[in-house]
Amino acid sequence: MTADVQAARWSLRLRAWSRRHMAWIIIGTIVAALGVVTVAQSPSNPDTASLSAGNAAPDGAMAAAEILRRQGVTVTPSDSFAATTSLLAGKPRATVLVYDRNGYLDSAQLHTLQKSAGRLVVVAPGYRTLAGLSRQIRNAGVVPNGTSTLEAGCGQTDATVAGRISVKGALLYKGADVTCYRPSNNDGGVYAASADGRLVILGSTALLSNDLLQVEGNAALALRTLGPTQDLVWYLPGLSDVPNDGRPPTLDELAPPWVGFLGLWVAVVALLAVLWRGRRLGPLVFEPLPVVVKAVETAEGRARLYQDSRAVGQAADNLRAGTLTRLAKHFRLGPEAPANAVLEAVSRKVNHPARELRMVLLDHRPRTESELVHWAQRIETLEQEATAP
Repeated sequence: MTADVQAARWSLRLRAWSRRHMAWIIIGTIVAALGVVTVAQSPSNPDTASLSAGNAAPDGAMAAAEILRRQGVTVTPSDSFAATTSLLAGKPRATVLVYDRNGYLDSAQLHTLQKSAGRLVVVAPGYRTLAGLSRQIRNAGVVPNGTSTLEAGCGQTDATVAGRISVKGALLYKGADVTCYRPSNNDGGVYAASADGRLVILGSTALLSNDLLQVEGNAALALRTLGPTQDLVWYLPGLSDVPNDGRPPTLDELAPPWVGFLGLWVAVVALLAVLWRGRRLGPLVFEPLPVVVKAVETAEGRARLYQDSRAVGQAADNLRAGTLTRLAKHFRLGPEAPANAVLEAVSRKVNHPARELRMVLLDHRPRTESELVHWAQRIETLEQEATAP
């Protein structure tokens, strides 16, 4: 009997608690359901790397990789140098695509890839990557503004078949044996390759991106460049590929080469600025201490500071506080007397309503220097009337 009574009490308490917190229970249930749906619909391992073969976003390259697979090319993604060299050990004639946007690989690693791969395709290499690939190929700037497409303009088969491509914002390279897609009056091109075709440089990620693959001849050039062999290693270097020689890099090693030249000029400009704007002090003047400064000099100096900074409000507050202090002292109200008590004493003395005196002395806020001068004259007159015998 006792157990049944106890169970009934717990049931009543649970129902009462549920009724009191019904709103929070409903909100929590909705949030939990939304969380479950979101987790269920989201991919377990989303690939968001730019120009990745598994990234379906506009900046990814999943479309190009899938088309190559359908054409019989085995596309193997890789995100480490060790895995890439291991793959090339069993596939010496494979094509390797490298997109090293942050310049993680050094010259030794790049030379290893060139020797191991049957063909090395590098997309939009920077200065560090380009220097490690070839001494002849150099950066030639970017495609001029207003130029959105370019014709092949060369005899290279892949470029000729692909025809016009989208080149907005693409990089240009010069010094290669084969250079295609050159803007007018420029010796650099978006497509640069060695004479044997084992090194190809593409100056634009748009040629492979999902967003612009279908534009003009982008797809044709990308697929013909990446698909001449049965095996393609899609390599995107990461932080783990940065060489480590056992010691942290020095500041000189981390800084780009132009920092030394620029730093010298910055030092010269800073020195000239100091000489130009530096304050020229006169000779030291020895004066016996303590130095006695007249009160009028202190007041004038502070007033000039307020005038230079246009601190009208601060100057008015100081004048108001000084006037109230002197009036409180005159009427023997003490230094802690409130402003209303001072106004009452002044009102009785000058026979003016306290409300008018309050408007003049406390509530008025000058906004310009001319208003400040007129207001200061008014409160000075009021003080003289209040302190007159």
